[in-house]
Amino acid sequence: MVLRGLKEYVSGRRKDYAPRPIADLAAVVTVTDDGGSSGRLRRDYKVLPPGDIRNCMVALSTDERLLARLFQYRFPAGRGLAGHSFGNLFLTALTNVTGDFPHAVRVSSRVLAIRGRIFPSTAHNVTLEAELADGTIVAGETKISRSHQPIRRVWMVPRRVPPLPEVLEAIRDADLVLIGPGSLYTSIIPNLLVHKVVDGIARSQATCVYIANLMTQPGETEHYSVADHVQAIYDHTRKHLFDFVVINRKAISPRLLRRYSSDGAAPVDPSFKTLDRMGLKYVTDDLLRQNGVVRHDQARLARLLLELFRKRGGSR
Repeated sequence: MVLRGLKEYVSGRRKDYAPRPIADLAAVVTVTDDGGSSGRLRRDYKVLPPGDIRNCMVALSTDERLLARLFQYRFPAGRGLAGHSFGNLFLTALTNVTGDFPHAVRVSSRVLAIRGRIFPSTAHNVTLEAELADGTIVAGETKISRSHQPIRRVWMVPRRVPPLPEVLEAIRDADLVLIGPGSLYTSIIPNLLVHKVVDGIARSQATCVYIANLMTQPGETEHYSVADHVQAIYDHTRKHLFDFVVINRKAISPRLLRRYSSDGAAPVDPSFKTLDRMGLKYVTDDLLRQNGVVRHDQARLARLLLELFRKRGGSR
């Protein structure tokens, strides 16, 4: 949703040629997924999991109506094909042809004419592991997210993996670094565990913003407030990583609350007083879109982020 909103402000990509405030938009995507189609391709072909990368490419595509629908098409039947998306198969085949997953991502991005750049956080094959509150060690993103015990900490195996050089370059050149929203322990924190990524953010002159989740996630963040999310990130990285937190202030409809509650999810408590004690600045706005599901309003979120960015004096 963040990428879909921001891509409308990328310069030089629109037919009206009006000046746009974003000169470069780069997405850094986690590569620890081991479930579904991505997990099967990862096991069978020893490639990095393509699913999250594919979703970002579709979000940034110039025209999401045809090619994007093709990349998201999931085969409903067929021995060996059922459950796979065309985009995942395309990325896997291109990786095997070129021998390089990041190159396959670049070529696929050109096919979709995306407005921006997409990088896997690392080109190494990594496994996510977690220690639960009862001391149990769980291996694999899927098993971690399905655990019934609170998560104490997560790490990657191998522990010290290098990022793509382009990732550090994008962070170094950025005026604005956005982290979130997403699954806290299985999507957000894994990117920050890649060697030198957090140091790169800390050394950067960029404004670093955490975009708070709208709902808690069963198996990962039951009863978590916004401050709990931030503290979990700090515990895995370093304190004072963020300059701002962006928080939704619009109420969720009672009907949707009942629906999400039946699945064990609830709105994330903004925990303003705790954030104040942490010395963390926050910005609130009506950022909710609820058409049967709870999602961020991509247009309002993008406008808020760019307004924040301009107030901080960004120039690139």
